[in-house]
Amino acid sequence: MAALRQIAFYGKGGIGKSTTSQNTLAALVEMGQKILIVGCDPKADSTRLILNAKAQDTVLHLAAEHGSVEDLELEDVLKVGYKGIKCVESGGPEPGVGCAGRGVITSINFLEENGAYEDVDYVSYDVLGDVVCGGFAMPIRENKAQEIYIVMSGEMMALYAANNISRGILKYANTGGVRLGGLICNSRQTDRELDLAEALAKRINTKLIHFVPRDNIVQHAELRKMTVIQYAPDSAQADEYRQLANKIHENGGKGTIPTPISMEELEDMLLAYGIMKTDEQMIAELAAKEAARQSAVPA
Repeated sequence: MAALRQIAFYGKGGIGKSTTSQNTLAALVEMGQKILIVGCDPKADSTRLILNAKAQDTVLHLAAEHGSVEDLELEDVLKVGYKGIKCVESGGPEPGVGCAGRGVITSINFLEENGAYEDVDYVSYDVLGDVVCGGFAMPIRENKAQEIYIVMSGEMMALYAANNISRGILKYANTGGVRLGGLICNSRQTDRELDLAEALAKRINTKLIHFVPRDNIVQHAELRKMTVIQYAPDSAQADEYRQLANKIHENGGKGTIPTPISMEELEDMLLAYGIMKTDEQMIAELAAKEAARQSAVPA
């Protein structure tokens, strides 16, 4: 029997991490893989496209209702969605109260102790990646997630977050088995996006697993609480997710220890690709605008 693959999708908030992960996992289950999703984002939106429903009740919410997590049964927190994918959301406290990482820790321990990891080929953690918090590092720190896939784009803050996440992976890579599986570029159609994604991947000692093109069919599917794989299985975008799923499936054991770069190196890379402007360019542009404004003022 094949060994259990524990993977995690990390990425900054709003980058399309949960959408990308759910579409990829829907494609993996088409390939005959048995999957458990553990949502580790306080928004609890890691499973809604698989369940075709609003956000499911979370472990923390149900534990509060029942008194404690020890009072829960596995069937209370685990729902089954598209083609048998098992779904759990860890949840989090109210904004500004407590630590959202507590839900991640509580959920993983509860699921392991109650047999949720049995009879599955993949456990996938969907983790908010722009928060520097030990709780969100739980799948890495406790050697749960063995392969990390970072969802990013050509936007500066997405590149910054990807580099920062790789720094977190490096922290635990030498003491555990966690490795960086690669970058997934979820296109925002920014300038030289593919070039930048490939350049960053090379600099931090990984590879660009797949470049996912932007297509409005993704939004149409989301409005119907569905993955593109389910909503439009014959579409070109569905095939993009199938390609991504196949690449991840073939990538087992091929992860790397990342080599994150400094903020200065990241900015130099953006300058080299013409995305950021030098101080001289900015000053020249401002001078040109001021001259144009002055010439437009009536004498």
